[in-house]
Amino acid sequence: MPPIPVRNALIVDADPSLKALLARALPHGLWAIHYVASNKDALASVLTKGFDLILTGEQTSALQDVELLRTIRRLRPHTRIIILARESTPADVLASMRAHAFSLFSSPYDDDQLTAMIRLAIVSPPWDDGIEIVSATPEWIRLRLRCEVFTADRLVQFLNEIAELPAREREHVAVAFREMLMNAIEHGGQLDPNRYVEIEYVRAKHMVSCHIADPGPGFTLDEIPHAAIANPKENPIQHAEIREDLGIRPGGYGILMAQKLVDELIYNQDGNEVLLVKYLKPA
Repeated sequence: MPPIPVRNALIVDADPSLKALLARALPHGLWAIHYVASNKDALASVLTKGFDLILTGEQTSALQDVELLRTIRRLRPHTRIIILARESTPADVLASMRAHAFSLFSSPYDDDQLTAMIRLAIVSPPWDDGIEIVSATPEWIRLRLRCEVFTADRLVQFLNEIAELPAREREHVAVAFREMLMNAIEHGGQLDPNRYVEIEYVRAKHMVSCHIADPGPGFTLDEIPHAAIANPKENPIQHAEIREDLGIRPGGYGILMAQKLVDELIYNQDGNEVLLVKYLKPA
């Protein structure tokens, strides 16, 4: 029986808590974890060895890590790199997206969310990004997103870092955006990686808006009895019964949930574009 191939991870300036997190996140026996003290040492390691996953250190700035990322991707274009930074600005996050970072987390970050992103990075298929920035400033971003679930989760994390919203509003916008994005990818794009969803994100002084356009023909509410929003008042779980009959996975609450989390949820005439708006209280 041939030996199981071991994959390599390179971690920069890891503290004990991050080492413990990696021990939980990376399958035991399948990964060799290499530690270096600085970005300079990381680059030296990359010159001599290929790595499947690289995590930068929290003590460097996001801009320093983006410069490292650009250099590494010229040498190893398919390496997945997750940036951990002590702080970042929206401009830094956009720079990391343009340089094709897999993800970015600034301190303080949630251990569970980072663990989930690491696991996503190591199981995702052969990677050439999937997020295409059409134009971007920190206040107005237009992009195209490949119709893949893991790419959607990456984008949600990037926008979380860009948003600069109070915690409660940031969570509400992120959950509502992900639900509508997943609808666009799954139903409009049919999970076809050759198709793209178009997204426009605007951060105004007292408002955040997200516009999502999918490549599908659209729908009307009468055509989606498998969604919770279509339930009649006399049968609030009718959609669950329909989903079971159709063999569709449990769920169907996306539109209904998003309506509760944002202030405006507006579909276009054809049902293949949706606008989410969250109003912000003046500081």
